[in-house]
Amino acid sequence: MPSSLPENLEGLIPDDTQRALLEDLCSEELGQAHLLDAYCEGGSVDDDKLRSLCQQLVKLDGGYPGGLRSYVQKAKKLLQDSKAGVNPLDGWAPSVPQGESFELGTDKYRETESKGMELLEKVGFVLVAGGLGERLGYNGAKIGLPTESTTGTLYIEYYASYILAAEKKRNDGKFLPLCIMVSNDTKEPTLRLLRENKCFGLKRRQIYIVQQGDGVPALVDNEAHFAVDPDDPYRIITKPHGHGDIHSLLYKEGVTKEWQEKLDIEYMVLFQDTNGLAFHTLPLLLGVSKQHGFIMNSLCVPRKANQAIGGITTLTNSSTGQERTVNVEYNQLNPLLRSTEEFKDGDVNDESTGYSPFPGNINQLVFHLDSYNKVLERTKGVMPDFVNPKYKDNTKTVFKKPTRLECMMQEFPTVLSTEESTHVGFTQAAASICFSPVKNAVADGAVLQAKGTPPGTAATGEADQYAAPRIFLRSLGCDVKDADPVVYNGIEVVPGPAIVFGPDFACCQRELEAKFPCPEKVKISPRSTLVVRGSDVVIESLDLDGTLVVDAGAREAVTIKDLVVKNEGWVQVPTADDSEKEIVRMRGFIIDRKETETIKAHNNKPDGIPDDSSIDDSVPYEVNF
Repeated sequence: MPSSLPENLEGLIPDDTQRALLEDLCSEELGQAHLLDAYCEGGSVDDDKLRSLCQQLVKLDGGYPGGLRSYVQKAKKLLQDSKAGVNPLDGWAPSVPQGESFELGTDKYRETESKGMELLEKVGFVLVAGGLGERLGYNGAKIGLPTESTTGTLYIEYYASYILAAEKKRNDGKFLPLCIMVSNDTKEPTLRLLRENKCFGLKRRQIYIVQQGDGVPALVDNEAHFAVDPDDPYRIITKPHGHGDIHSLLYKEGVTKEWQEKLDIEYMVLFQDTNGLAFHTLPLLLGVSKQHGFIMNSLCVPRKANQAIGGITTLTNSSTGQERTVNVEYNQLNPLLRSTEEFKDGDVNDESTGYSPFPGNINQLVFHLDSYNKVLERTKGVMPDFVNPKYKDNTKTVFKKPTRLECMMQEFPTVLSTEESTHVGFTQAAASICFSPVKNAVADGAVLQAKGTPPGTAATGEADQYAAPRIFLRSLGCDVKDADPVVYNGIEVVPGPAIVFGPDFACCQRELEAKFPCPEKVKISPRSTLVVRGSDVVIESLDLDGTLVVDAGAREAVTIKDLVVKNEGWVQVPTADDSEKEIVRMRGFIIDRKETETIKAHNNKPDGIPDDSSIDDSVPYEVNF
């Protein structure tokens, strides 16, 4: 490393902010003088590149709460703790958390969901969409993938349609907002999707865009030295900081404060990009949050002991007595439990349920907005960092690859006060109706499925999209039988019947009850496809063996009674795994639309809502566009 900074640094870097930051980082305390090795050694002297390095440092400094000085100081402490084997949960005793678990079709489910339906018109939506679909074999933003092949509805399109359906329940003329967190990778693809599709029916002013920064510096050793690009010694390697940034971005841009003050929003739901079942249980979550006065409510699914998914756990501090109900990562949960007398056997399944008593966190969170905003004012939305270096050997001195500090959105309970911490809980429902993320390539998914783990592929995500409505209908009493399993490119799925309900038809189970008033008169064969859109469609009696598409416009009443449909229908046809189309290749099949019965009812009456969803490209896309 150079023994001193370059002479005439002021002349080399005339910008005072850039120069001061470089000098601070290269100080003995922060130890980043190696950033100037290439310049001082004279091997590739380039003043312009030095200034470019300073510009990158300023951007990174502004993108991290507290700046790079804080980042280095935190990193050194966390890396020292990691090397020393310090347990971040030391001093916290685990116990089974308090929350609500629900079984579909019970009175408890219906009553709680009904309470939540009253709150649906007061919800703001926050979509965390910072990732590309590279793991899936898809080059675009994941929200641009289709949720299923039957209608081709994209994830962002489905989310928008749900928001519009919920918005129609308002009687004050105000809209329900959607905030999308994008990254450098997903910003342009996301904006392009919105432009080309006229915001999928949403009004431009109800969409807010917040952007993560350029990430944080990658770290090469326990002294938190920044990683330098081997192909460009004047550039620092960066890595994503994590989805926990969403809280600080919402605070920085004043998004949720505006929602509360101008739009009368009372609750906020935070969800991720490719879980097409995300909103089926949203009214249930809202009902539980209202009933218990939760500041934060996590949607959970039953979790097998030692399953590779975080477990919601109540932690009690042995010194202060403070309680936290928070996600504990699966690799930390078992050793934490084994360290106690009560759970000395570790994470084991309960004999009565067959599941761990610690429910699985799926990172769909509901917040009471007034309480949330008060916490943001105090904390500025900064979540605690953690580091997870992968060491080459037991000396814990050399990393296998550069690491970085990370933060997670579900760590919100860790910044709550003692009083606030008592208002955190969970709502648990079956994964089959609320959780089916699409995140893995076919080959990776096949390995997981062979181990008995949900594969999380496009094919299984689509199959689960069809399965959830079948589950809902059967709980009402409809005669809906599953097709036999099939295998597409090594992934086993149940292909049908393929049922797709638009959110305007029914937002949740409670609304389906009104749509199927005589469920015993509804029969759907395993090979069938049923698509229904329209807020005033009612299906009294139907015998379906084939494909039926019901497409009704706003306020167009359609009642289906004594209808028998039998046709060749739509058939899933396997394709080779080398298909040129990404969305086909990741699924392993296409749909052959052989024969369809269609019921259309569009009166073209205006719905009273002015259309301002068109995009003016002359206006920059910033917060709220």
